[in-house]
Amino acid sequence: MYDVNYDVVVIGAGPAGLAAAIEAKRSGAAKVLIVERDSALGGILQQCIHPGFGLHIFQEELTGPEYAYRFIKELDACGIETMCDTMVLEIHGDDKFIYAVNSRLGVVRIFYKSLILAMGCRERTRGALGIPGTRPAGIFTAGTAQRLINMQGYMVGKRIVILGSGDIGMIMARRLTLEGAKVLAVVEIMPYLAGLTRNKVQCLDDFDIPLYMNHTVIDIKGKKRVERVTVARVDDDRKPIKGTEWEVDCDTLLLSVGLIPENELSRQCGIELSPITGGPMVNQKMETSIEGIFACGNVVHVNDLVDNVTLESRVAGRYAGLQAVRGKAPSAGVLNTIAGSGIRYVMPQKIALDKANPQALDLYFRVTQPARDVVLEVHCNGQRIVNAKKRRVNPGEIEHIRIPAEKMEKITDDVTAEVVEGV
Repeated sequence: MYDVNYDVVVIGAGPAGLAAAIEAKRSGAAKVLIVERDSALGGILQQCIHPGFGLHIFQEELTGPEYAYRFIKELDACGIETMCDTMVLEIHGDDKFIYAVNSRLGVVRIFYKSLILAMGCRERTRGALGIPGTRPAGIFTAGTAQRLINMQGYMVGKRIVILGSGDIGMIMARRLTLEGAKVLAVVEIMPYLAGLTRNKVQCLDDFDIPLYMNHTVIDIKGKKRVERVTVARVDDDRKPIKGTEWEVDCDTLLLSVGLIPENELSRQCGIELSPITGGPMVNQKMETSIEGIFACGNVVHVNDLVDNVTLESRVAGRYAGLQAVRGKAPSAGVLNTIAGSGIRYVMPQKIALDKANPQALDLYFRVTQPARDVVLEVHCNGQRIVNAKKRRVNPGEIEHIRIPAEKMEKITDDVTAEVVEGV
């Protein structure tokens, strides 16, 4: 068996893994390795050829491959090692090593001082939705269609219906239209967008693509290929309303109905997972419930912007690198962050107290429903710590609020975030 030793090992070479590895190196880790199952670095960014990346990190608009290249170039300059075509099989958190299989070396055992999980997420498929009907060709997840068109040059269809208003689905509505297809409808079961408002404006409104809220696909017809789908309006319980059905003649159905953090490895090694996000429970250092294992990006929770992935991955890389070099920092205890009224989840879910060197705490969260003119508040012991006014909030977009370092000194109990309406 091939054995190797590193200070920091990163699983995944998407935007999260690249940013975390570079930050770990900057923090003093001498030997950093990225393990990637694909044959190239960059992850999902390589198929995202549309612009809109990097506005916050680089203050300019880049495509996905351009954004990835910025980090890959820096990776080379830092001397960070990579191992592509490598699938991680097991994580042994107690003994601090992973088993992986490499196309050239066979089974490898990689020892680490700190491990960073950056495996990203995967799409929900038709099997997860349980849509009735036949099983013809022409049903794709939006991400699969994106890869087929952008990387392999394969056109998935001519008359398209998209189920779900996730960001990839809306972006693909525009992409397919530009390639000459007719996008007949984007159908969303919820009364609000699942993705960013800017994608609705740029990808649907600008191309006159109809969006049907409170609707879903209830049947698929076709023998060898999709021939039509049945769409119906839904009630407040998201159940189809009888008599509202209508059929759409199409040859392709794209599914853009949510992403699932890729956490089989996390579950297998016993990391505590959030029942809400499906990702690891982490503290503000992005450390999981197992000492020395950190997590970042979409494997923790599904982000709306790649720039946000980069920011939290830099946090994971920084503390993973420091811990590999200096060992575990002492903690004065662990508190919880709690999702209060109007909040679906808060990230990080834990706070490792450091009274000797308090740091500002960034909280990220999603609201449960759209609202206007609200105040986001954070409380501890019945006292308001910080608040921020918002003209508009939406479940498809992540909100952020910062607790300054001087206020972190006074926190002695769990922290609750909530939305206050009617202000």
